[in-house]
Amino acid sequence: MKFRFHPEALQEYEDSALYYYSVSPLVAGRFVVEIEKAIRRMRRHPTAWAMVDEDVRRCLVKRFPFGIYFTIESDHLLIVAVMHLSRRPGYWKGRVM
Repeated sequence: MKFRFHPEALQEYEDSALYYYSVSPLVAGRFVVEIEKAIRRMRRHPTAWAMVDEDVRRCLVKRFPFGIYFTIESDHLLIVAVMHLSRRPGYWKGRVM
């Protein structure tokens, strides 16, 4: 299944990767790999993830304290947040139509 990022979710992903890059390029590379693996899992089995709100599901990222929040649209997955799990919950709800 195809996927796309909500613009703010893409910005969160980029900001997080840049943060990890400032810590270590190696850590940043691992972060990107783990996010990509999570997205592949979501694409293969989109309904496998628990619903956290209405039609929004969350896929946890391995090795990093992040969750990818997404909806299943008619022809794609919409990633609405790439959220550090220590952030305030629900801040992304305005992104869901």
